[in-house]
Amino acid sequence: VQTLKKNLDKTLALLEERMFNPKFSDEAFNRMKKQAMESFKQAKSQPAVVASAVFAKLNYGSNHILAIPEGGTETTVPNIKLEDVQNYYNNYMTSMGTKVVIVGDVTQAEILPKLSFLDKLPKKKITLPKIDATPAVDKTKVYLVDIPKAAQSEFRVGYATGLKYDATGDYYKSMLTNFPLGGAFNSRINLNLREDKGWTYGARSGFAGDEYSGEFSFSSGIKADATDSALVEVMKEIKNYAANGPTDEEVDFMKNAVGQRDALAYETGVQKAAFIGRILDYNLPANYVEQQNKIMKSMTKEQMKAMAQKYLHPEKMNILLVGDKKKILDGVKKLGYDIVELDVDGNLAGKQAF
Repeated sequence: VQTLKKNLDKTLALLEERMFNPKFSDEAFNRMKKQAMESFKQAKSQPAVVASAVFAKLNYGSNHILAIPEGGTETTVPNIKLEDVQNYYNNYMTSMGTKVVIVGDVTQAEILPKLSFLDKLPKKKITLPKIDATPAVDKTKVYLVDIPKAAQSEFRVGYATGLKYDATGDYYKSMLTNFPLGGAFNSRINLNLREDKGWTYGARSGFAGDEYSGEFSFSSGIKADATDSALVEVMKEIKNYAANGPTDEEVDFMKNAVGQRDALAYETGVQKAAFIGRILDYNLPANYVEQQNKIMKSMTKEQMKAMAQKYLHPEKMNILLVGDKKKILDGVKKLGYDIVELDVDGNLAGKQAF
């Protein structure tokens, strides 16, 4: 919730009303379902949206909870009834584990009485679904989704690392390690594909993670007629970095750039709220950013090389290409990868690999 201080009381009154007296009307529910179904249909013609959804299925498995979008799918949404929403509200509205972060021109003494309505939250324990282990990638394959007449090919390359969020451990160090590879405008991948070749407006790689799992991914939209050549360059960059790590100059570049970026990362109210929320969610010490800064400054070329070798496995990654099959298939076939065609939902489009 964001509001001006002069509107704080009215805003909190609305919040209380929404939290404890939801209408759950058939009209609103049916309207939202209709809007969701329309958005699903539109998404099927958008290569970037298709790529992100299918890539999640490849990394986690089709039925894995982390492979299903938060907004549902055109298969799941029609099965949801209004009573399901009501039951979810009844079963999962609880004060257990609830955290409240306030950032603004208001003191603790001022705000706490205004939040007393939260005492009405039931104090019941809830059990969240179990998160299954992610499947291992046995070998690198190319998965192809055909979007006829697409001007670009959407690339996704990576795998589920299982590397969960860790503010000062391998997860943080892996993010630092990736910076020269694909974590900045001046990274190897972007300089190669955008600045040198002119095949894309931007290309990035990175590690992402939360309390449940994590993944490494490269993503970009590439000119369709350069799909095969770009794939060669992407895999070359990942393989080279995994084998040799960064140069001395790249280590210095990472330290300077990350240091300057982090200095401006907690300026706005939203940034401050996210910072405090992260501390609460992951039980971090209040000075964890200072700890990260020390780790960043002490990282060596040898340490970054070791991290690259530990978490970059180009021989065991999922390669997803979403684009016009007529334009890109022949060139990609010459690269020697096993190729599997999928439909826009990530299901096998044919029984035989190319």
